[in-house]
Amino acid sequence: MKIKEVIVVEGKDDTRQIHRAVEADTLETRGSALSEETLHQIEVLNARRGVIVFTDPDYSGEKIRKTIAREVPGVKHAFLERRDAVPHGPGSLGVEHATPAAIRTALQNVYTEVPEAPAVISREMLLAAGLIAGKTARKRRERLGDLLGIGYVNGKHLLERLRLFRVTREAFNQAVHQLDEEDQ
Repeated sequence: MKIKEVIVVEGKDDTRQIHRAVEADTLETRGSALSEETLHQIEVLNARRGVIVFTDPDYSGEKIRKTIAREVPGVKHAFLERRDAVPHGPGSLGVEHATPAAIRTALQNVYTEVPEAPAVISREMLLAAGLIAGKTARKRRERLGDLLGIGYVNGKHLLERLRLFRVTREAFNQAVHQLDEEDQ
């Protein structure tokens, strides 16, 4: 599988794992404190070839993703399921722990943020689905992110993530239905 866009990852181990899965060029952020130079490189690469942000499914990865999306609108996003990023020994969640198959799956389900997209899912729908209140809301949001391929997001930002990635009402309802079936 050959990827024409440049994949933005956090470090060398991520790059190594990406190269095991696909043929692609990568740019490493070298941590969550993105420099102006790195952001400029991402902006230029996005204009010339396109960029796919593929960060770890943790707090630092989400921070990097949000910074890049804010500074370079229109980048694409690939999300790795948290269960696919678990280390086999000590360590934290990361792309470097994912199998080549999990990486290819994430890269086949890329999303592009569309800031002007209209909202088709309401806060009331999230509440009714048990995604923003209750003891199991966090677990359900985590699984919803996996099912929709949009990554984990907290309750405060879920509605915005669904809108930005143009998740349809149909796709949302199917994912919620699957969540309900899994809970039974």
